[in-house]
Amino acid sequence: MAVINQRIVPHLWFDREAEEAANFYCSIFPDSRIKGITVLHNTPSGDCDVVSFVLGGCSFIAISAGPMCRFNPSVSLMVNFDQGQDKDAKTRIDEVWVKLSEGGEVLMPIDNYPFSERYGWIRDKYGLSWQLILTNPEGGMRPFIIPSLLFVGGVYGKAEEASEFYLSVFKNSKRGVMVRYPAGMEPDKEGALMFTDFMLEGQWFAAMDSAREHDFSFNEALSFMVNCEDQNEIDGYWEKLSVVPEAEQCGWLKDKYGLSWQIVPAVMDKMMQDQDAERLGRVTQAFLKMKKFDLAQLQRAYDGK
Repeated sequence: MAVINQRIVPHLWFDREAEEAANFYCSIFPDSRIKGITVLHNTPSGDCDVVSFVLGGCSFIAISAGPMCRFNPSVSLMVNFDQGQDKDAKTRIDEVWVKLSEGGEVLMPIDNYPFSERYGWIRDKYGLSWQLILTNPEGGMRPFIIPSLLFVGGVYGKAEEASEFYLSVFKNSKRGVMVRYPAGMEPDKEGALMFTDFMLEGQWFAAMDSAREHDFSFNEALSFMVNCEDQNEIDGYWEKLSVVPEAEQCGWLKDKYGLSWQIVPAVMDKMMQDQDAERLGRVTQAFLKMKKFDLAQLQRAYDGK
């Protein structure tokens, strides 16, 4: 599996375990590695490790930024074990399940379900949720790992509306499959989305509604970092997505469904990987004062001007 060129990168917020967790995940999945570790000094959370890594060919960012955010199943990572691409998929799904189960919590036992002969939902020892599924080899090809959004509580029944909204915001986008709840599956309403997947900027996401009682909702623990080429892109995404003024900080925003996004210049990755402590410090102190990122101002801080 080759690393895809991602415009949208899942961002994982840990207390102090970002590096440990990234190494743990890289030990479990193929085509995985740590790309780099940067320490941000003098932030509101103290010194923060920022870990860039790849899992199954998909890029991730993890940060150790204190206990303010906790993972919950509103956003999980769906792992597709495709028998059409991996003849050992049936064995591999169970091996990964055992490793992720260590110190974790089973949300749905790995078993045979109407939608898959092998599926399970697990919360790992760091709190991150994973859905492992043996996919139908006759279905459409999907990436190994797909972020999955669960619409519950106040946003129940909004999975279709939200996915249509995201399809309108991002380029290179399209709808995949759409499966609705039939009658007789109370408390879920007939017609609500049991499952859909959709592509944004060439990357696949999934979404579903659930009317069952859940004590969680979207939060900042798992957000999506959107890499922008210029200030016009930053401004455009900010205008379309941000609806919670108090959530606007350091490039972060919340959309009308409560999902968190980070709108960042693509060059930020190069800046954050810079080994020059003074340059990194200047950029860090500059962006900590911002709500929406000002690319020109960040570049001046990087250049020391």
